[in-house]
Amino acid sequence: MTDTDWPRYDHPDDLPVIEATPLSARGLPGTSYDLLRRAAEQWPERTALTVLPDAQSWRSPSTRTHADLLADVHQVANALHRLGVRRGDSVALLSPNCDELVTALLGAQLAGIVTPINPALSHDHVAELLRRSGARILITASPELDGAAFEAGARLVRDGLVDHVLVLRPPGAESDAAEPVADVTYLAELAADCPRDHFLGTPPAATDLAAFFHTGGTTGAPGLAAHTHANEISDAWMIAANSVLDEQSVVFAALPLFHVNALVVTLLAPLFRGQQVVWAGPLGYRDVALYAEFWRIVEHYRIATMSAVPTVYSVLAGCPVDGADIGSMRCAMVGASALPEGVRTSFEKATGIPLLEGYGLTEATCASVRGFLDISRPGSVGQRLPYQRIRIGDGLPPGEIGVVHISGPTVFPGYVEGRDGDGHRISTQGKVVDGWLNTGDLGCLDEDGFLHLTGRAKDLIIRGGHNIDPRVIEDALLSHPAVTGAQAVGQPDRRAGEVPVAYVTLADGTVGEDELREWAAAHIAERAAAPKAVRVLDALPVTAVGKPYKLPLRADATRRVLAEALAGLAEVEVDLETVSATVTSHPGADLAEVERRVGEFAVRCRVVGGQPGDG
Repeated sequence: MTDTDWPRYDHPDDLPVIEATPLSARGLPGTSYDLLRRAAEQWPERTALTVLPDAQSWRSPSTRTHADLLADVHQVANALHRLGVRRGDSVALLSPNCDELVTALLGAQLAGIVTPINPALSHDHVAELLRRSGARILITASPELDGAAFEAGARLVRDGLVDHVLVLRPPGAESDAAEPVADVTYLAELAADCPRDHFLGTPPAATDLAAFFHTGGTTGAPGLAAHTHANEISDAWMIAANSVLDEQSVVFAALPLFHVNALVVTLLAPLFRGQQVVWAGPLGYRDVALYAEFWRIVEHYRIATMSAVPTVYSVLAGCPVDGADIGSMRCAMVGASALPEGVRTSFEKATGIPLLEGYGLTEATCASVRGFLDISRPGSVGQRLPYQRIRIGDGLPPGEIGVVHISGPTVFPGYVEGRDGDGHRISTQGKVVDGWLNTGDLGCLDEDGFLHLTGRAKDLIIRGGHNIDPRVIEDALLSHPAVTGAQAVGQPDRRAGEVPVAYVTLADGTVGEDELREWAAAHIAERAAAPKAVRVLDALPVTAVGKPYKLPLRADATRRVLAEALAGLAEVEVDLETVSATVTSHPGADLAEVERRVGEFAVRCRVVGGQPGDG
């Protein structure tokens, strides 16, 4: 497929024209392997990957052509095949981004099923994900690349959770890994004598499972979403089918490969058009040094687009361009969490680069909605992608808020619950009914079919039976010139069940919490939604991929209100994941009184210490 074969897609009116041709008639490759082979055949000598060792060494990257990439993936897949990996077997990845991780991921998808895991997850969560996936082979980082990930892999081996550990390391590293057990080797060494021109096993089919991606992991063990090759390929094509970029466009990638955006948006989609992808070093956007070098990197590699979360653009807005020629950048893609209007304004004003907003979730493979450069629709994340469908609730009319539902070829087959002799047990757990995925997000469609998100159903604050959308509070606070971030949560309350409180970050410290609370009250039409308190933090909690992480804020709000109610009687600790409290009464305190006061709040709580009547 060349640029002349791509449909025009830069305006909302292009959607029905695109869909006049069925997706099945577009001749898409069936699998990620088919896509990779096609890219290698069409553009064998064109650069596919440019991987920076780190932000400060961006002038000394490693590069691979599309032909090189295919050959390297063959070697990795053949090494895994020799170890016994077959179509239904999972291979786990536990490593930050690096040159070898890209081929390890694609090679694992060719030989079996890949399960990328965030190295920052707790040992128990990683162990649970391994158990569900059935992975007995782990590909992890060397000590030089990520000492913590290597030690995590070593512990998994000692605990008997994996049989083989294959180690990745950065180019130029020469020291041997401190092997936790005998069966540890470098992946490159294992693959060195494997064929590069073909795969020894049976290639996958479109309906085969390609990957297991874990979801956010902010409440208990993360879910493990299954993706088929058809899921990935269809979504990658929808993303690639835009008229903003062409075959010569260069993409910048820095999100971790355990996140679907990194795989689908910045690896598979560029393969459709033979585009070069410049990958940041192992720390990605977490590398503080990257921001000082970023605009020079854009100038040197002629970056045309990038994909990141709002917090990245907030930082980049304050990084001087300093005369760098950044005219190659057509747009910057943003998703994962709501884009504050202040961040959009400051970034676009500082750089002249438009932000292109989108929306998606792991259970729908990756992206389901995108905006348009020349269409301004304030408050909207965009229009549905081709061949996907969106409805609100059971089909609410335009303007009415309800739960967002998605259907189409990107909807996942379900969550992986485990593996037995019959294969993986996969269930949608009630999230998919008649082909429609319940996203858990609240929103509405306007008359033109543009999606406006208003929050998460689970984030609703229920004050005396009245539902309050936290987005209303957050938008009001973000309209204050000093506020750079805002998150609202429910705080336990004796009478109302819970009341809204908010946490913010500031550009400077010249504004007080009382002033912010008054500002919010003045800018929120609904009196019940006015926050009872506004608290200033140095940084708002986010997940590893930059999504808002509200559980620590709920825990803090719960701890504060219980500590105030139990002042002089007990100490309060609140678990960050379950938001349940442990109350330890002071020596001599009346335990019955402590329990009475705790019982006034709708909080899961355990009271220990003291004896009734001691006080």
